Amino acid sequence: MRFASLGSGSQGNALVVEAGRTRVMLDCGFGLNDVKARLARRSLEADDLDAIIVTHEHDDHVGGVARLARKHEIPVYLTYGTLTALDGARAGIAQITVIDSHTPFAIGDIEVRPYPVPHDAREPAQYVFSDGRVSLGVLTDTGSSTPHIESMLSGLNALVLECNHDLDLLAQSSYPPYLRERIAGRFGHLDNGTAARLLASLDCSRLQHLIAAHLSQQNNTPERARLAMAQALNCAPAWIGVADQQNGFDWCDIT
Repeated sequence: MRFASLGSGSQGNALVVEAGRTRVMLDCGFGLNDVKARLARRSLEADDLDAIIVTHEHDDHVGGVARLARKHEIPVYLTYGTLTALDGARAGIAQITVIDSHTPFAIGDIEVRPYPVPHDAREPAQYVFSDGRVSLGVLTDTGSSTPHIESMLSGLNALVLECNHDLDLLAQSSYPPYLRERIAGRFGHLDNGTAARLLASLDCSRLQHLIAAHLSQQNNTPERARLAMAQALNCAPAWIGVADQQNGFDWCDIT
């Protein structure tokens, strides 16, 4: 099993997971031509995708889903709340499957285990992917952790974890107060310290890859995110990967 990011941040997100003969994309916040170019960097084409799985309806995660799905007849999986939030944008998608955020499902060789998260969206979900032998967890776009989140992410082989902002940088930013409060709130985004505390609560004994994701370009730096994660794991900061907005990160193999 392996995974790669096409880009991560407030301007667009997409992650590809591959196991056996199956490839799925988690979110697509990029335009059609842009996402095709980003796929090409990973030696993929849109027709290689077996499904698009959606976390929630915010544009940086879903903005490109409908066009990509319609153009290439790719099935889309999402919660009922996310579906209703999309309104007319879902028109013309050939196949839509509504999922329950507590019920696992399978797409080809990949088992997908969704779980709900606190975020300011209709019915947001995040996911754990498995090929039956190893597992990858993804957690972005949540303002806080929960015991259920911790149970879902414990004992994994790879983890993509939101490190959206540094609290000190956010407090000093030019963002208006209401936006700073939203970002730092319970239904906003994880800051470095909260992400590190969540990480420290998990069983990381089998972790092969840790990627800091969804970093704010204004209110965080890769160095700060890496340092927070490294302190939680007691490892070298250089071991922590970072998903950036322009390039995401290249393929990571889970063995």
